[in-house]
Amino acid sequence: MNTEAVQIKQNISTPNRIRLAVSLFYFGQGLCFASWASRIPDIKHTLNLSDAMLGSILLALPLGQLITMPISGRLVTKYGSKKMLTAVVPFYALALTNFGIAAAGWQLALFLFLWGVIGNMCNISLNTQGVVAEQAYGKPIMSSFHGAWSLGGFTGALLGLVFINFGQVPYAHFWIVTLILWLNIFLNFKHLAVGTKPAVAEKKAKGFNKPDKVLIQLGIIGFCSMATEGAMFDWSGIYFKDIVNAPAAYVVLGYASFMIMMAAGRFLGDNMITRFGRKRWLQFSGIMISLGMFISVTFPYLIPATIGFMLVGLGVSGVVPMVYTIAGNNKKVSPGMALAMVSGVSYFGFLLGPPLIGYISALANLRYSYAIIGCFGILIALLVTKIKAIK
Repeated sequence: MNTEAVQIKQNISTPNRIRLAVSLFYFGQGLCFASWASRIPDIKHTLNLSDAMLGSILLALPLGQLITMPISGRLVTKYGSKKMLTAVVPFYALALTNFGIAAAGWQLALFLFLWGVIGNMCNISLNTQGVVAEQAYGKPIMSSFHGAWSLGGFTGALLGLVFINFGQVPYAHFWIVTLILWLNIFLNFKHLAVGTKPAVAEKKAKGFNKPDKVLIQLGIIGFCSMATEGAMFDWSGIYFKDIVNAPAAYVVLGYASFMIMMAAGRFLGDNMITRFGRKRWLQFSGIMISLGMFISVTFPYLIPATIGFMLVGLGVSGVVPMVYTIAGNNKKVSPGMALAMVSGVSYFGFLLGPPLIGYISALANLRYSYAIIGCFGILIALLVTKIKAIK
């Protein structure tokens, strides 16, 4: 067996307790990231950064993540996801507090780069742990893990709103979140799934420079999904303001409807996979992405655009979790390396999607940008049809 094999006999925890522990680690990751995002305007104001300066500085985060991709895969393959996750998550939480003491733009960029490096190790470890826990549980549960991340994101945004309204500075806010995450780690790390590394894992890991064809195809599917997510995260408010001409009070409706349906879809996704299979649900997800985008482009009015954004949210909700599960169960490459490979290709979509929207919009119109992003859903459905490894 060339995956990180689950050894339930060595773990006193039941599959349900393992699932809860892994879910809480996903929740903590979402909470931590959203806590940073909620205070970006405050930090931007404190450091007196222009929009252009902030945009350039924010690239340090994905740069740190991308550079660390191959290293993270090797470390997870060597030490196992449980040990890696337990070792790096405390530092991920601690690194959050750095943003509260940044006194200049270059310091913020340095802290973001460091956070990206640690965050990528957390990401690969966590998703590998998700694959192992799913094997222990015996049925699809990966989507619910990503749903826990989304729930943590909502909680982090809500906490940020509370702290802002009470006049709490980012540094104190971030330390409170860090302490919450440390408590979460302390209470749950013992219940993470125990796995063993295959004897051939290290040898397989050297094949990273000659990627498996299926993993590249999965990476392209992830790229299309994450490019769509990036477009919705960064441009949905502008689309509703400039194209839909929504009243000021409803400009946020597009983003909110997308996020709500993405979170809901992740909690419903596992049941859909059990009922229809991953292949059919992935195909349907791609169709929903395209349909939602095309509805919002063809009918740029408040109600149809909102419905369109809801369909997009439901469509992207399960793509990345399913892609990670399929990659983690690859028969030729160890889970850590497979996930590093797939997430590396996928993350380029999240990085390049928003700028692509901006460039196309500058040349033509934001509606054309969204129409092109809508084609990514069709590409997902077509690719899924050709990959025999997906069932």
